[in-house]
Amino acid sequence: MCLKSDPRKIDKCIANLVSALKMHPDFDVLASCCGHSRYPMTIIVKSTSDSAVYDLMSNTPIPRSRNFYRKDSSGLYYVPEVPIR
Repeated sequence: MCLKSDPRKIDKCIANLVSALKMHPDFDVLASCCGHSRYPMTIIVKSTSDSAVYDLMSNTPIPRSRNFYRKDSSGLYYVPEVPIR
């Protein structure tokens, strides 16, 4: 489980995945979080074809272009639209 104090940094456990996805021509990676063993992994992307913003992992549309994550009472970040499995 990786916990971090700086939400601007990529979680170490998904850094390679996010780096590889950043080279994909169909979307731009905007944000990511591994879920910290409590929430689903999320990778927020913006489509280059229609500018849609969604979570790549669950294909859930996200109705905003920034401030994707909320902090829970434990200090962990999550995206409220993404269903917890």
